[in-house]
Amino acid sequence: MTTRAALLVLADGRFPAGGHAHSGGAEPAVEAGRIRDAQDLAGFCLGRLNTTGLTSAALAAAAAHGLDPLALDEAADARTPSPALRAVARRLGRQLMRAARATWPGPGLDALAAARPRGAHQPVVLGLTARAAGLGPQDAAHCAAYEVVSGPATAAVRLLSLDPFEAAAVLARLAPELDRVAAEAAAAARQGIDALPASSAPLLDITAEAHAAWPVRLFAS
Repeated sequence: MTTRAALLVLADGRFPAGGHAHSGGAEPAVEAGRIRDAQDLAGFCLGRLNTTGLTSAALAAAAAHGLDPLALDEAADARTPSPALRAVARRLGRQLMRAARATWPGPGLDALAAARPRGAHQPVVLGLTARAAGLGPQDAAHCAAYEVVSGPATAAVRLLSLDPFEAAAVLARLAPELDRVAAEAAAAARQGIDALPASSAPLLDITAEAHAAWPVRLFAS
């Protein structure tokens, strides 16, 4: 498989990594009235991209660059203050690991799976998967950044009956910002773990904890 084709497969929402069951914080934001239309969705995605998105993209880029995945997993833990979001990240990492090992088997993925049987953080697994597929750090960062915004956009279509064309337009207009975040994340990864960003979004942490306690919800997070 060529590098470009591998990138398309990894970024495809149909890749069985489990992300379709998660809203990326969009469900509680819709419930609270913070996302009501495409304009609100664009603002939500932009904020998410430049906070937790930058952090996730840098972790993925660092793993693709060849930095120690166990140290990166610990760094991801330190950057995820919400227990609910830590559990989600490991659940998604475990699901992605299964898909990745079936698609691009390799010793790096096997070693991390053995060391973290309950799942490593999803961005770290994503970066190792990109490396196994022959992709570079910036490719991994692009995949992570895109996933951070595509999840909420897809969820908004279901939660608000938003026109899918409007949701697609939100993502298309974010393309320059996605490129910028991916480049910044890849540059940080080249400088080592201590240089990785730790941008956060406290409101997403707070609402994730509340959402996890909802008795009825459409999305797992």
